[in-house]
Amino acid sequence: MSDTVVATPTGRARLLRSAADAFLRRREASVLLVAIGLVVYFQASTPIFLSTDNLRNIAQATAPTAIVAVGIVLLLVSGEIDVSVGMVAALAPYLMHYAIDFYSIPAIPAILLALAVAAGIGFVNGFITIKLRVPSFVTTLGMFYLLYGVLLTTSHAYPVAIPEPTKGNIQTWLGAGDWASLAWCLLIVGMFHIVLTQTRWGLHTVSVGGNLLGATEAGIRATRIKTGNFMIASVLGAFAGIMEAFRINSIDPNIGGGTRITFTAIAAAVIGGTALAGGSGTVIGALLGMLVLAELQNGFNLLGISANSFFLIQGIAILVSMIANQYLSRLRRAGRT
Repeated sequence: MSDTVVATPTGRARLLRSAADAFLRRREASVLLVAIGLVVYFQASTPIFLSTDNLRNIAQATAPTAIVAVGIVLLLVSGEIDVSVGMVAALAPYLMHYAIDFYSIPAIPAILLALAVAAGIGFVNGFITIKLRVPSFVTTLGMFYLLYGVLLTTSHAYPVAIPEPTKGNIQTWLGAGDWASLAWCLLIVGMFHIVLTQTRWGLHTVSVGGNLLGATEAGIRATRIKTGNFMIASVLGAFAGIMEAFRINSIDPNIGGGTRITFTAIAAAVIGGTALAGGSGTVIGALLGMLVLAELQNGFNLLGISANSFFLIQGIAILVSMIANQYLSRLRRAGRT
């Protein structure tokens, strides 16, 4: 009997409305539609937008910052933020360079050492924020300047060549290959989407960000969750920096634009549906948010529009996304009552 109802025009319309409503209630829905709309618009405006070479450019612009955005999402969901992660991304390739060229450490252990140092930086951020009760913005702002000073002092603000032992397969697999950065990005996004939505760590992250007192009273170790997310964000930032150094075949103190990669990652997370107030967020949405920003910048370049307009659009996108997040959050709460 139910099959007959669905087969009628009224039943099909009701089913389609229900499916559309369920889709639009997902945090990723609106930004996915925007990303698709931009593809259609720019392809109609300039036929080379969907060419293989240009798609590779978009992928390489999206991947490193999207990886950083994954860590930002975890921190925002747990109620914290890290503005130093861009400087970790700039410092990590130099740590690899120092380990290989100054201390003759083999390439893979040198990369792992750089990631371990990044994890230590994240741990310090977490310790100061949680144990010493310093707001995470202030903690990581101080860490940003500290790392910036270390970077400029040790590098003398000069770029250096990629260490010789890393050239070849390591460089190709970690960023220099045409689609290597995108492959790593999709792998990391997929893994942490599962972590955030399907594991106890993700559940505790959401609980801590949504209601810290309630989560603590329920036995969740908020200190461990928040510190762990600081460490994850720093390691992902370091990995993105190393990957980008391999891609451009140079270790540059301004890799990722310093603060730009951090705030672009935060913008991607917010545009993708992550709440700055904590308690809710989406890793896939952050990837889509970064894709939208990369499409805009790439499309503007192809159309010959001034780069200054990109920042205007980015600012508007953040404000609109925050307003939409608040509105959709009210709709979701109303739907549960």
